Formats: sequence, C-alpha cells, structure tokens
Amino acid sequence: MGVVKKDFIIGYLIAIFATLGGAFLYLEYCIVYSFEVSLEMIKERGLEGGVLSLAAIPNLFVFFIFIKKRQDNRAKGVLFATIMIALITLIFKLN
Repeated sequence: MGVVKKDFIIGYLIAIFATLGGAFLYLEYCIVYSFEVSLEMIKERGLEGGVLSLAAIPNLFVFFIFIKKRQDNRAKGVLFATIMIALITLIFKLN
C-alpha cells in the first residue's frame, strides 16, 4: 500500500473517530438525559441527521491541524469522511 493511500485512510479513520467522539460528547454533556435515553429520544424524534451534523464539527479542527502540518493526504481523508457524513445526514433529513 502506498504512502498516499495509507495517509488517506488514516485521515478517514481519524475523522470517523472524531465524529463518534463528537457525538458522544454532545450526548453526554449537552443533553440532560442519560446516554441511552438520549439515543432513544433521537431515534423516536428522527433527529439523527441533526446530531450527526453537530458530531462532525471536530472534523473541522482535525482538518485544519493536518493542513497546518502539511499532511495533505490525511486532510483529504478527513474531507472525504466529512462529505460522506454530510451525505448520510442528507439521507436522514430526506426520510
């Protein structure tokens, strides 16, 4: 596997983990209910897209860190993951 592909995949995976971390932080600290109750309420009210949008905010910071360090291929992976998350959010919003 080439260095370019490896860096792209690393950036992609970091973006996915940053999004999961953002979702966890949002559900744990910004909502007064427990984590499990919050997830159930989000499913019942169809708010998956909105929560996913908020959860992707840490990707912005990760992207700019990679740009500042001149790790462009990792930044491309983060950008690709963020675009995929945006498309998933759009699908949730349309349903």
